[in-house]
Amino acid sequence: MSEIEDILSTAAAWRAAGEQVAIATVTETWGSSPRPAGSQMAVTKSGRMAGSVSGGCIEGAVADAAMQTIDSGTPQLLDFGVSHERAWEVGLACGGKVKVFVEKLH
Repeated sequence: MSEIEDILSTAAAWRAAGEQVAIATVTETWGSSPRPAGSQMAVTKSGRMAGSVSGGCIEGAVADAAMQTIDSGTPQLLDFGVSHERAWEVGLACGGKVKVFVEKLH
Protein backbone atom coordinates (compact mmCIF):
# COMPACT_ATOMS: atom_id res chain seq x y z
CA MET A 1 0.00 0.00 0.00
CA SER A 2 1.37 3.44 -0.90
CA GLU A 3 1.78 6.24 1.63
CA ILE A 4 -1.20 8.16 0.16
CA GLU A 5 -3.42 5.05 0.21
CA ASP A 6 -2.40 4.45 3.83
CA ILE A 7 -3.30 8.04 4.85
CA LEU A 8 -6.62 7.86 3.01
CA SER A 9 -7.38 4.47 4.61
CA THR A 10 -6.60 5.90 8.04
CA ALA A 11 -8.81 8.95 7.36
CA ALA A 12 -11.65 6.70 6.15
CA ALA A 13 -11.36 4.54 9.28
CA TRP A 14 -11.45 7.63 11.51
CA ARG A 15 -14.50 8.91 9.62
CA ALA A 16 -16.23 5.51 9.90
CA ALA A 17 -15.59 5.64 13.66
CA GLY A 18 -17.48 8.94 13.85
CA GLU A 19 -14.59 11.42 13.75
CA GLN A 20 -14.82 14.63 11.72
CA VAL A 21 -11.85 14.60 9.31
CA ALA A 22 -10.11 16.97 6.90
CA ILE A 23 -7.58 16.01 4.24
CA ALA A 24 -4.72 18.36 3.28
CA THR A 25 -2.96 17.76 -0.05
CA VAL A 26 0.17 19.45 -1.41
CA THR A 27 -0.95 20.69 -4.84
CA GLU A 28 2.13 22.62 -5.93
CA THR A 29 5.73 23.19 -4.87
CA TRP A 30 8.51 25.46 -6.06
CA GLY A 31 12.12 25.74 -4.96
CA SER A 32 13.05 24.21 -1.63
CA SER A 33 10.12 22.12 -0.43
CA PRO A 34 10.38 19.23 2.04
CA ARG A 35 7.42 17.24 0.61
CA PRO A 36 6.44 16.73 -3.06
CA ALA A 37 3.10 17.53 -4.68
CA GLY A 38 0.58 14.83 -3.83
CA SER A 39 1.74 14.46 -0.22
CA GLN A 40 -1.19 14.30 2.18
CA MET A 41 -2.08 14.75 5.82
CA ALA A 42 -5.32 13.79 7.57
CA VAL A 43 -6.50 15.76 10.62
CA THR A 44 -9.41 15.01 12.95
CA LYS A 45 -11.48 17.39 15.04
CA SER A 46 -10.11 15.62 18.14
CA GLY A 47 -6.53 16.43 17.06
CA ARG A 48 -5.29 13.17 15.53
CA MET A 49 -2.98 13.51 12.53
CA ALA A 50 -1.56 11.12 9.96
CA GLY A 51 0.80 11.88 7.10
CA SER A 52 2.75 15.02 6.34
CA VAL A 53 2.59 18.00 3.99
CA SER A 54 5.83 19.70 4.97
CA GLY A 55 8.05 17.64 7.20
CA GLY A 56 7.08 19.90 10.09
CA CYS A 57 7.65 23.49 9.02
CA ILE A 58 4.02 24.34 8.13
CA GLU A 59 2.14 21.41 9.68
CA GLY A 60 0.76 23.51 12.55
CA ALA A 61 -0.70 26.13 10.23
CA VAL A 62 -2.21 23.42 8.01
CA ALA A 63 -3.69 21.63 11.05
CA ASP A 64 -5.27 24.93 12.20
CA ALA A 65 -6.74 25.44 8.72
CA ALA A 66 -8.02 21.85 8.75
CA MET A 67 -9.89 22.56 11.99
CA GLN A 68 -11.47 25.64 10.40
CA THR A 69 -12.45 23.59 7.35
CA ILE A 70 -13.99 20.87 9.54
CA ASP A 71 -16.07 23.53 11.32
CA SER A 72 -17.12 25.49 8.23
CA GLY A 73 -17.17 22.78 5.57
CA THR A 74 -15.48 25.28 3.25
CA PRO A 75 -12.34 24.06 1.44
CA GLN A 76 -9.22 26.24 1.53
CA LEU A 77 -6.19 26.66 -0.71
CA LEU A 78 -3.24 27.68 1.47
CA ASP A 79 -0.21 29.36 -0.06
CA PHE A 80 3.09 29.38 1.84
CA GLY A 81 6.23 30.91 0.41
CA VAL A 82 8.84 33.61 0.68
CA SER A 83 6.45 36.25 -0.64
CA HIS A 84 3.83 35.27 1.94
CA GLU A 85 4.09 37.20 5.21
CA ARG A 86 3.70 33.99 7.25
CA ALA A 87 6.54 32.22 5.41
CA TRP A 88 9.17 33.18 7.99
CA GLU A 89 6.80 32.40 10.83
CA VAL A 90 6.06 28.86 9.61
CA GLY A 91 9.61 28.02 8.54
CA LEU A 92 9.91 28.56 4.78
CA ALA A 93 12.63 31.17 5.00
CA CYS A 94 14.77 28.88 2.81
CA GLY A 95 13.10 30.11 -0.37
CA GLY A 96 10.49 27.47 -1.12
CA LYS A 97 6.82 27.69 -1.95
CA VAL A 98 4.08 25.20 -1.13
CA LYS A 99 0.35 25.23 -1.94
CA VAL A 100 -1.89 22.99 0.16
CA PHE A 101 -5.57 22.25 -0.52
CA VAL A 102 -7.62 21.44 2.59
CA GLU A 103 -11.05 19.79 2.38
CA LYS A 104 -13.48 18.14 4.76
CA LEU A 105 -14.00 14.41 4.34
CA HIS A 106 -17.71 13.60 4.10
